[in-house]
Amino acid sequence: MFNGLHEHMSSNIEKWKEVYDSMSPERETFPEPYHKLHGLEVIAVLKCIRPDKVTLAIQDFIQTQLGDEYLSPPQFDILSSYNDSLCSTPLIFILSPGTDPVSALRRFADQSEMDEDKLHVVSLGQGQGEIAENMIQQGAECGWWVVLQNCHLAESFMSRLEILCHQILPSEDTHKDFRLWLTSYPSPVFPVSLLQDGIKITDEPPRGLRANLLKTYNSNPINDPEFYSNCKELNIPFHKLLFALAFFHALIQERRSFGPLGWNVPYEFNESDIRISVLQLQMMLNECGGSLPIEALVYLTGECNYGGRVTDARDRRLLHCLLTKFYNKQTLEIENYSMCGLKEYCIPVCDDWKEFVDHIGTMPLSTQPRVFGLHQNADITKDSREVDQLFRGVLALEPQISASVATEASTVVVQDLTMEILSRMPPIFDMTLVEDKYPINYSQSMNTVLRQELLRYNRLLSTVKNSMKEVMSAVNGECVMSAEIETTYKALVIGQVPPCWLTRSYPTLKNLARYVADLLHRLKFFNRWIEDGMPDVFWFSGFFFPNSFLTGLRQNFSRKTHTPIDRTYFKFMVLGKEIEDILCECHKPNFIELPENIEYLPTPALRG
Repeated sequence: MFNGLHEHMSSNIEKWKEVYDSMSPERETFPEPYHKLHGLEVIAVLKCIRPDKVTLAIQDFIQTQLGDEYLSPPQFDILSSYNDSLCSTPLIFILSPGTDPVSALRRFADQSEMDEDKLHVVSLGQGQGEIAENMIQQGAECGWWVVLQNCHLAESFMSRLEILCHQILPSEDTHKDFRLWLTSYPSPVFPVSLLQDGIKITDEPPRGLRANLLKTYNSNPINDPEFYSNCKELNIPFHKLLFALAFFHALIQERRSFGPLGWNVPYEFNESDIRISVLQLQMMLNECGGSLPIEALVYLTGECNYGGRVTDARDRRLLHCLLTKFYNKQTLEIENYSMCGLKEYCIPVCDDWKEFVDHIGTMPLSTQPRVFGLHQNADITKDSREVDQLFRGVLALEPQISASVATEASTVVVQDLTMEILSRMPPIFDMTLVEDKYPINYSQSMNTVLRQELLRYNRLLSTVKNSMKEVMSAVNGECVMSAEIETTYKALVIGQVPPCWLTRSYPTLKNLARYVADLLHRLKFFNRWIEDGMPDVFWFSGFFFPNSFLTGLRQNFSRKTHTPIDRTYFKFMVLGKEIEDILCECHKPNFIELPENIEYLPTPALRG
């Protein structure tokens, strides 16, 4: 299937480059004879050449094999969970940031025509355990619904809650209408037996613009027919502005996935923001007397509701600019008004709630960065992060085989890998020699920077070598397999950097093979510095702690020119072809050249 793929790519670079440079490589046809690859085969090739598009390729594969319904998460539905429950079954809400299941539960109780005095909510915390216990006992007798909020905060009460549930819920004396509702974030203190016996309900934050819009339109109060049509003579403007507001809410939430490109600070905009904004929108339109209060709506929504969470001045300006694209007169006057320059994202000409929901369903599953006001390359970092999380999750779900019962094949792989890493690791730096050759000098702070960097790399090198020797000894039966050694062993099997390295390492997101290659290049950089003298060009990202290098440069300049260090700053110039002349003039022995081709470890280490 993949025989000769490496050689074919090397000899047909231009054809494969078209796939590599494509904005949608997952939908491109590969050069012959690999044009017949499909499904998982295409995903495997993309993982090698364009890993950032693997998620989209997986979505296309699911859509083709299973259908669209497996790509759209089901809407939050308490009724179906309630119908599956009994008085002996606890219902557990697994919380996620920004969700409020209690308000949804109150609405469900109202829809079920349940008396208000039969729904009792207790927020767990200090001193609330006894109250909650009494409430459960009374509720089991009278047929109440008892809601215990934030179980993860009541660690000391969890063992007592488990005992109460085993005593009261299965009892024949328990009222048939009794229900025990629990809300909790994922927590190790939550009783496992309750998780096994209960019905788990979660309302995960939607992923993607389309899913976000669908959730907004299926949430209260927008999905209430009476509310939706209760704007008197301005129903059409209300529905258009409502769609624009929902789109704005989805857009600012999805911008968080772009990291610092989206927002300087990741804000937790949630359902309460959109709910109060929708209520204010209807109230303002009902009371405006025929004129549309656009400026008042922009102020209330942008400055009070959403703006109240924004702390950064530039983020506040961005929020206001985005909101004015949706709350404006063009939204009402222009038919099929496009809110981001793409016809797929326009305000439909319709009035019915169902028609708006159907229109949202026709939107693309994946959203272009242009919709968010970003460059198309903004997707690269976001998609790469999502793919990395996806494959880390896949590896975590694999059967966890203890190192003590590992297969012979995995043992051989780990032995070969540890020997390979140990053979490639250089000896630790001789600090005595470095201190003699680069003593502490008032006029040259780079000597101090070099010594600090070498100390950090020596600690990392010692950790790498010791952990590899411990794994070798444990595999050979020469020492006991401790928990830390077993964790290192499992990381080597799946090609990830062992956690004990990361505690001593510089920040990195690389897998094991790329991490070892990168570490060797960094050590080579400092070896050349020690042997040939301070370089003319520095590998900035090769420093363990780049801030110390920048501080050293400022100190050198300040001491040479007698300028206060707090008045010195860096000025940057963007160079074009001039950089080639500068590099040619660099003294060759002192110029740090990084090899273009990175040497990788054997294939088993590249897994994941």
